[in-house]
Amino acid sequence: MKIKAAVLNEPHKQFEIENIEVDSALQPNEVMVKVLATGLCHTDLSVRDQHIPARFPVILGHEGAGFVASVGSNVTKVKIGDRVVLAPLSCGQCEYCLSGHPSYCIDLWALNLPRARHDGSCPYHDDHGKDVSGFFFGQSSFATYSLTSERNIVKVSEDVPLEILGPLGCGMQTGAGTVLNVLSPVAGETIVIFGVGPVGLAALMAAKAAGCTTIVAVDIHDNRLELAKSLGATHTINSKIHIVSEYINEHVFTGGVHYSIDTTGRNEVINQAVASLRYMGKCALIAVPSVSKLEIDYGAFGNGKSIQYVNEGDSVPDILIPRLIELYKNGLFPFDKLIKFYELKDINQAVADSESGATLKAVIRMPQD
Repeated sequence: MKIKAAVLNEPHKQFEIENIEVDSALQPNEVMVKVLATGLCHTDLSVRDQHIPARFPVILGHEGAGFVASVGSNVTKVKIGDRVVLAPLSCGQCEYCLSGHPSYCIDLWALNLPRARHDGSCPYHDDHGKDVSGFFFGQSSFATYSLTSERNIVKVSEDVPLEILGPLGCGMQTGAGTVLNVLSPVAGETIVIFGVGPVGLAALMAAKAAGCTTIVAVDIHDNRLELAKSLGATHTINSKIHIVSEYINEHVFTGGVHYSIDTTGRNEVINQAVASLRYMGKCALIAVPSVSKLEIDYGAFGNGKSIQYVNEGDSVPDILIPRLIELYKNGLFPFDKLIKFYELKDINQAVADSESGATLKAVIRMPQD
């Protein structure tokens, strides 16, 4: 079948809208989804910039939402017409998957980096018959149709706008899941979030929903800090002006906060995230790092502080995504306030606006003709 897709033909280049031929004969556990809209995530751009490896040409996109168009012979989880959100793929059989930690699946990267099918066949081809890599995070949703699997598809309710739900599949579940699943603050505890882009703001909203009473937002952009305040931040700090750890200790919470989250992947910021903690505080790292080494003063851990990298919010998507939707319906997770829509043909403008900071969360709508 013919589909339209945003194809990245080379590293460091712009996306090109192309006609792609995709196999419509599904393997037993595959699901074909007609994509309504998909989020643009920093991880997509990390492939473009070669921080994450890929075989080009490639179809990216990993925050898709849409309708089930067809199902393989063994699929029982969804049926044609169901509304779904697409999440990262995991094997479902290893120790980590079976114990409720699919984002640490033993085959996580083998399954989620752009590739062909497990049997080596490639279902995507351009107009010249050349193979195009797909299955990015199990979906490659920068396309009008996504070939995915039963394992990484989440059925969602009909009483919320489907076109806003795609970001719950990655960025939003990463930020919110880090708070709700990993840090697990109790009501009245304190947290600081470094970098209040879409992932950081998801963490902030989750912290508010969890009952944190001191929520500190840190960024270098005052407009983002103002938005963070409207979403629940009790304090905001521009890190261009203040040394954050000192400001927190002097003006926010003497002795530091219970938890910190870094969304930047920058060593100098991570050191401040750890320094902002109280004794036995915990720091979570959730950025795709742009450097190969984490460098931090060993002395920072002498008072029981800890640091942990978190994949995808350590979430079970079938559990967390419906919970986030319920929080949204009850006004406790208003992530739609971050979204700006773009059409598929304007995907490169969406990239530019995201990188400049003009847009917090770009969502790409697919043509439906």
